[in-house]
Amino acid sequence: MNTRKWLAMFAAVTVMSGIIAWSAVAEEGKAQTSCPVMKGAVNKEMYVDHDGKRIYVCCGACIPEVKKNPEKYIKQLEDEGVVLEKVPADAGAKE
Repeated sequence: MNTRKWLAMFAAVTVMSGIIAWSAVAEEGKAQTSCPVMKGAVNKEMYVDHDGKRIYVCCGACIPEVKKNPEKYIKQLEDEGVVLEKVPADAGAKE
């Protein structure tokens, strides 16, 4: 195989790989990394589960705020392109 054909194939594979990777990210959305209340980094030990979705917060002070109106925060996060984690089947009453 000559160099030109090899480079053309390499370029095509590279472009297709990028398109496939981008499509997967677009379909999955992005993970939640910031608290919907205070905008700080989430603490994976602090969350509120509502309607099968898990809303992470940065600290214990944000939990009561999210519990007052979880739909507001779910909508806010989803409008930002965040795909909230599903509540695990084995989740207890921890919130």
